[in-house]
Order: sequence, then structure tokens, then C-alpha cells
Amino acid sequence: MRSRLEPGRLLVVDDNKVNRILLARGLEGQGHRVETAENGKQALEKLRKDTFDLVLLDIEMPEMNGYQVLETCLRDSELRDIPIIMTSSLDEIESVVKCVELGAEDYLNKPINPILLRARVNASLEKKRLRDEQRKLFRTFATKEVADELLKTGFSLGGKYVHASVMFTDIRSFTTISEKQDPATTIELLNNYFALMIEAVVGNSGTVNQFEGDGLMSIFGAPAQDDDHREHAVRAALEMIELLKGFNIDQAARQKVQIGIGIGIASGNVIAGFTGTQHRATYTCVGDTVNIAARIQDHTRAVDRPILIDQYTREGLPEDIHVESLGPVLFKGKQQLIHTFAVNPA
Repeated sequence: MRSRLEPGRLLVVDDNKVNRILLARGLEGQGHRVETAENGKQALEKLRKDTFDLVLLDIEMPEMNGYQVLETCLRDSELRDIPIIMTSSLDEIESVVKCVELGAEDYLNKPINPILLRARVNASLEKKRLRDEQRKLFRTFATKEVADELLKTGFSLGGKYVHASVMFTDIRSFTTISEKQDPATTIELLNNYFALMIEAVVGNSGTVNQFEGDGLMSIFGAPAQDDDHREHAVRAALEMIELLKGFNIDQAARQKVQIGIGIGIASGNVIAGFTGTQHRATYTCVGDTVNIAARIQDHTRAVDRPILIDQYTREGLPEDIHVESLGPVLFKGKQQLIHTFAVNPA
């Protein structure tokens, strides 16, 4: 974490060589690390290649002017959080207004006053530091996707209909396991187990939604849209089973309990969004698809298969994922039969 007075890494963009050299020299004199670019295209190449804390961007440039660079950065999810201070010899209120409307952090007229430059740069770096801390805090308590959604759109209760896949994962006979060992050992078991399962979910474009005891709920296709959410959910499940094999080998070597899991996946329409109150809320999804996924996970015990999916999930899978039809099932509380399929790990 950078302290308030710690210098940053800056990019100065100006087609005038004299302006570039003098501005960069002045910023280096303030302790900052500075790189330069002579046009907009070169600036974007550097921004996409390296990490910068702040950009000082001239407006009037050939090939690609400052307005165009600013708009490009704001449309790019990897660049839009970099603060940009626009610089220009245009002393017109319309120019200032346009920069602010486009999302610039600040605006400086040329010739740039060195005292004003120091103040504006330090203020912009401090704002970025606070935003970085906020993002880090969000990601401590939420997944990357949920944190990005919060930072992008802000927080509001409510949801929207999306097509997604919902996965429930549960440890078999966990109550019996926890009764036979001390709480510290159980917590260690869960922490190590969840670390592996989360890796499989996140690595396949999923979002870990909630933990409940030894259970795990994950969403594929929300908050970030994913047209291949069904395949990604099933591949995550297959990776979970593979990782669990290695986990149990390690458990056996340490003379500790080995575990089995059941995974249920259903796909379809869900309502995804933040639920709760203005003071305490969580990102989740609700709907019949969620209920079906939970029922399918419960059914893994009855058929003694580790991974079960519904018909709609099955329809979204490529041929290299092998499934076996187990026929229709009437789950408790449901009025329609649900066709289930077992996914066979390699």
C-alpha cells in the first residue's frame, strides 16, 4: 500500500518534445518515476504493456488526440481506473467541460504552473490510492466479479433476469466427520478443501456465491455474462473431483480423514443481484433454477454419483464431456419431472 507522500509511476503524453522533456523533468524532480509517449497510439501501447498510477495527457495531438485516448481508456476495463489529467493550451471552458464529461480526473492549462502541477498530481494519486484500497477491501469480502460490479455500477438492492448455471457442492457425511475430530482439525479441513474448490470455480469463470457449513454455492454467467456458462460450470465440477483426488492422497499420507463430495448443476433463468438491506447485503441469485440445482445435489447421494446435471445444462456441453442419462426424477416440492444426467470424470 502506497503512503500519501510516496511517489507514483507517471506517463506523460505530448507530441511536443520540449513540453514532454520539461514536464517529465519537473515530475521527476518531485520524486516520481516518469515515462513519456509522443502520441496517443504510443501511449495506449505503453498503458496496456505496463502499470501506471497517473497519466498527463495532451489534448492537441496528431493521429489520435487526447479526447480519443481518454475515451478509449474509459471503455477499456483494464485502463479505466487510471486517473488522467488533461493538459492543453486551449483556455476555453468548453474544452474543460468536455474533458470532465468524458471522465478526466483533472485539467491543467499550459504553460503549467509547477505548484499547481504538484498539487493536482498528489491529489490524483491520493484518490487512486483510496480507490485501490476500496477495491482491495471489496475483494476481501466478495469475488473479483462482484467487486468489479460494485465499483462499476455502485450498490443498489434488486436484480435482473439472466441466463446462468448454478452449482451446489456438499461434503458427504460431513456431520459424522466433524463429530469424530476436534473443531480445529475440522476448520483446517474446510479451509484447505474450500481453497481447492474456489480455485476450480474461479478458474472456470465462475463466481463463488456463498458458504453454508460444508456447502458451497457458485454461479456461472453472473454478474459477468458468459455464453458458455453451462460448459464452464461442468468443467469446474470435473476439476473439483480431480483436485479432490490429490487432496485425499495428501490427507491419507497425513493419516487424516478423506472426503467425498456431491455436485449438482442446473441452468436456466435466474434473478441475480444484491439482496438484503442497505446495511447488510449479499450478491446472489434466486429462482427455480437455484432450487433445482440444490435438489440435484441432494440426489447425488441416492444415485451415488459425484456430479449430476439437468437437461438444459446437458444441452450446452461439447462432445468431449461424457454424460450418462439417469432418467427423469420427481423431486420433493416439484410438480414436473427433472431429467438428470451423470457427468463421468475421466
